Amino acid sequence: MSIDYELDRFIKPLRSKNSQTPNVTFQPRAYQSVQRGINLIANVIRPTLGPLPRVVAIDPIVRGNVKPEILDDGGVIARRIVALPDQDQDTGAMFLRQVLWRQHEQVGDGTATTAVLFQSIYNQGIKYIVAGGNPMQMRSYLETGLRVILDELQNRAVPLEGQQRITQFAETICHDAPLAKMLGEIFDIIGEHGQLEIREGRSRDLEREYIEGAYFEGGLLSRLMFTDPLKCRAELEDAAVLASDLSIQDPDQLVPILRAVIEANLKSLVVIANEISEKALSLLLVASRDPAQFRAIAVKAPTDIGGQAALLQDLAVLTGGRAVLSAAGDTLSNVRLENLGRARRVWATTEHFGVVAGKGSPRALRAHIAKLRAAVERAGDSQARQKIRERIGKLIGGSAVLWVGGISELEIKARTELAERTAETLRSAIMKGVLPGGGASLLACRPALQRMADQAKELDKRTTFRILSRALEEPTRTILHNAGYRPSEYMGKINQAGPGFGLDVRSGKIVDMAEAGVIDSAGVLTHAVHAAVSSAALALTVDVLVHKKRPEMSLEP
Repeated sequence: MSIDYELDRFIKPLRSKNSQTPNVTFQPRAYQSVQRGINLIANVIRPTLGPLPRVVAIDPIVRGNVKPEILDDGGVIARRIVALPDQDQDTGAMFLRQVLWRQHEQVGDGTATTAVLFQSIYNQGIKYIVAGGNPMQMRSYLETGLRVILDELQNRAVPLEGQQRITQFAETICHDAPLAKMLGEIFDIIGEHGQLEIREGRSRDLEREYIEGAYFEGGLLSRLMFTDPLKCRAELEDAAVLASDLSIQDPDQLVPILRAVIEANLKSLVVIANEISEKALSLLLVASRDPAQFRAIAVKAPTDIGGQAALLQDLAVLTGGRAVLSAAGDTLSNVRLENLGRARRVWATTEHFGVVAGKGSPRALRAHIAKLRAAVERAGDSQARQKIRERIGKLIGGSAVLWVGGISELEIKARTELAERTAETLRSAIMKGVLPGGGASLLACRPALQRMADQAKELDKRTTFRILSRALEEPTRTILHNAGYRPSEYMGKINQAGPGFGLDVRSGKIVDMAEAGVIDSAGVLTHAVHAAVSSAALALTVDVLVHKKRPEMSLEP
């Protein structure tokens, strides 16, 4: 009679008496249940890997006339799976689900690759551990092997440059030729950190607009300040810029600044503030009574990205001024002419304003951008990273707006989300380079692992490196299977062709994947490998499952 059976006989009566008694699961059932949960999630997502993916239909929670979701995004599919009926299996499923959603949040792609790598490592590892392997030793050797794989991938990455290659890569992500062509053109112009705003269009077509200079949310505070009433727009040349978050109520506060700007023979002044009273606005309009000599406008301080103070600091660096912040105790009485920024041209509408050719110090601007780029690498989630990238894009001056069209509102929304996901992956590829796709880059890492396995004297070490080497085949095998090919027929041919070769499932030919335009983002792939290996190594050390039920809700006050 097993120990597990005796424990269940002892614990079950306690569960019925006290709803808060923990439910404890020991080996071997812990491994078995976690494995079932992991395989369930991974098997749901496997069909979405590759250029010829299958799709997954998700039944809506609220039934009725609502149609099922048809998805091929592994991260979203994993997110839709909330819980499994079996608590033990749910532990494994939710562990992998969190790994995949973190991959989706941080890089926007690579979730299916993460899933199949994780699944292969875990299933092979469990088989070896049950046969007597040491899970803690395996974890250590998996982490060693991970470093080898990441080094190999980094050494093989090449830059992604030129509109044609960017377009080609974009199409491998979105499988939408017109969208890929448009994104290829945009990123070739604005670069990896350029500001790109993706909006839902109102027609069937894709449209784009390029905006000169850096632009911000926050429009004119008075329509009387338009220099072109027909276009609802104001444009100023040779402008002094006051970047502040102040609330200006007394017009006398502005008099010293206006006098200093006029005496310095500057043609115009832009006052950026959170709020300006009607009397203060009237003073600016009076100062602009002779537009040929001088003009002043007031715009709302931006608040959309990264916090208002951060944006105002960006503006100050761009224009060579100083951010005047209420949190720092600043007032207009402290502002001097040298605190104002300069720009060759400033424009403003009712919703936005822009700075063209800010006259800040190039060295200070480069140092500020370098700090922001470092912050992108440290950012913990995609939202924070996106905000910092948009700040960099504003400072660099490359800005574009993409309107995504379609036949129906549902198609426009789905295509807009696809454009956002593709753009995120393109940024990563342009920043960190690209690798041969179709799993070829992972296959090229196997010889290094095989050499380490052959040199290893310890059984745990040798087996772990072989497990990793076999797992690196899984993305290629899955892509072949999803496209309708038999992996066993082609894996030998791919191996004989050499590093960087693979089966182009669209043509059915074994080709040099990079030359054929089948490429992966190095940033996405390395992140997927890191997430899969490190998370699987941790999961293999789980030995006992403890489920603590929530206390029953009491209706008494």
